[in-house]
Amino acid sequence: MRYLEFYVNQEEEGKRVDSILRRHGLSASAIRRSKRRPHGLLVDGEDIYTSYLVHAGQTVAILCDDKAPSDIVPNKGPVDILYEDEDLLVVDKPAGLAVHPCAGSWEDSLGARLVYYYHTIGLPADFHPVHRLDKGTSGLMVVAKHPAAQHALTAALHSGRFLREYLAVCEGCPSPAAGTIDAPLGRTDTSYIRQEVRPDGKSARTHYQVMEQGDRFSLVRLTLETGRTHQIRVHMAYIGHPLTGDFLYGTEDPALISRPALHSAHLELCQPFTEEKLSFDAPLPKDMARLTGM
Repeated sequence: MRYLEFYVNQEEEGKRVDSILRRHGLSASAIRRSKRRPHGLLVDGEDIYTSYLVHAGQTVAILCDDKAPSDIVPNKGPVDILYEDEDLLVVDKPAGLAVHPCAGSWEDSLGARLVYYYHTIGLPADFHPVHRLDKGTSGLMVVAKHPAAQHALTAALHSGRFLREYLAVCEGCPSPAAGTIDAPLGRTDTSYIRQEVRPDGKSARTHYQVMEQGDRFSLVRLTLETGRTHQIRVHMAYIGHPLTGDFLYGTEDPALISRPALHSAHLELCQPFTEEKLSFDAPLPKDMARLTGM
């Protein structure tokens, strides 16, 4: 069982235990979920209520395991795990693998493979992705092992504590070679999937820098301030340089690449409870690398 433990300092003397836990990044729902479970909330090893007033020098512990098994049907399949601890995983997702079970991917998905992996190691955990990659997007992705970690990591997602960098191959070459695309995004009126730049959309900012320029395509590094659906794909098409192979916002060309040429290449984050700084890189996949010289 996974307990998170927090030492009560002098400044926290006399405060409610639920207040202490929220200061450490636990959500109200995670606290409620734990307090309903046997030995879910402890102070110095003794069961307590959320209204308990703590004293300096005590240790607060909260049970963070998932209570029920996942609804996702497990499926045996490879998962490239780059990092794992008691709270999270960092995986390198291949292109073509859906994150969640969905139409066309009910049996096989990253979620199904991870639930199978959890079963093999005896971990009663559900699938808790911190962010999402499109089925065609490859690269780095963070998955929490329990709701408390998911809440803390999601809260940090669009802050300086969580950096995501992508590599993309686009048509032509953006000018200037570096800049910011600041254009609100929303769903089109005619599709449940397709997004577009529209004045009544949600704010969206993408920073880009051209890394290599070829005769037909360019390799671009991108960072996100926001995380809207298809943000990079829509923004690059908006400035006239859609991603190579993007069937939805550009031109599909299986002879070149069988997916939109987008890769989650670099991640930096803080472990939500130990504050350890973590950094990961995933090299450019072969199908994108061969486009960079064109």
